[in-house]
Amino acid sequence: MYIEKLALRNYRNYEELFVEFENKVNVILGENAQGKTNVMEAIYVLAMAKSHRTSNDKDLIRWDQEYAKIEGRVQKQHSSLPLQLVISKNGKKAKCNHIEQQKLSQYVGNLNVVMFAPEDLNLVKGSPQVRRRFIDMEIGQVSPIYLHDISQYQKILKQRNHYLKMLQIKRQTDLTMLEVLTEQFIMMSVKIVTKRFEFLRLLEKWAKPIHQGISRGLESLEINYKPSVEVLEDQDLSKMIACFEEKFNKLKTREIERGTTLFGPHRDDLLFVVNGRDVQTFGSQGQQRTTALSLKLAEIELIYAEIGEYPILLLDDVLSELDNYRQSHLLNTIQGRVQTFVTTTSVDGIDHQTLREASTYSVEAGYIRKV
Repeated sequence: MYIEKLALRNYRNYEELFVEFENKVNVILGENAQGKTNVMEAIYVLAMAKSHRTSNDKDLIRWDQEYAKIEGRVQKQHSSLPLQLVISKNGKKAKCNHIEQQKLSQYVGNLNVVMFAPEDLNLVKGSPQVRRRFIDMEIGQVSPIYLHDISQYQKILKQRNHYLKMLQIKRQTDLTMLEVLTEQFIMMSVKIVTKRFEFLRLLEKWAKPIHQGISRGLESLEINYKPSVEVLEDQDLSKMIACFEEKFNKLKTREIERGTTLFGPHRDDLLFVVNGRDVQTFGSQGQQRTTALSLKLAEIELIYAEIGEYPILLLDDVLSELDNYRQSHLLNTIQGRVQTFVTTTSVDGIDHQTLREASTYSVEAGYIRKV
């Protein structure tokens, strides 16, 4: 798949933008703070209905405007699909093929993207929250039901935390309601944990050989899921539920004292292991970057395996962060297969055929033109 046209209105620093792209590498050149990353973000938001840079949708709306609109036309193997997303102070409205979608979880997945930005190099060494967000966004692209489940989980978690807070300050004393909320919470937790185990196994299958290739056969990568409840990947549903119930009984008093939920998918983490050692703690910066790059390239292959089409790759200011060898490996991998957007202040020093054959655009003060 590839994005053929992109139109923006009142988006970040763009009052109005219309641009056509080719199904190859598109390089977006410009100085910092001119709007390069805003174009990348707009493509990402069109795909995912949320930004990778902010959780506040109001940040996406141009100063003093009521709404922002992103439109795009996506070419797939067997169809051409117009997409539209309008972001206002009242929320988001999404259209696919001119039909308004009742739920955003039904909309996500029509356009698949893989974003690789400098902050993704923090995937390995950053906080568990960064890794949880990574896994949730990627599963959501290939499994709309997962997005719905995560949304339900967040609602129940919020209710449960609120009730625990009421118990903590003695505004409530009835534990029956806590039991009811916990039962709902456990059912959603088990669904999410099961899907995460399944997805990470697939991701590891693709990432392992890629990582071996980048490290010239010297390193072997493993991806381990670290749930906050001692469940196993191959456990059946009833045993998994029993583990969660046991954890609840163990932590109930402490949860009431603290007024918050102390276990569940929102406290889980991922562990990346290279040659038997935890990369976050013991890996060099080079190993951490190789791991992050392997995961991103594995995502491309995983999405292709799941939906039969390559996603769009967004490389936001990341080439300059990689050494020549990793740059070449990345560019060789995508060459001729994946529509790719590259933002950079300059292509000087990046000598690769893929970039020599690319379409180039220049961005200045919220205006974009083909060079």
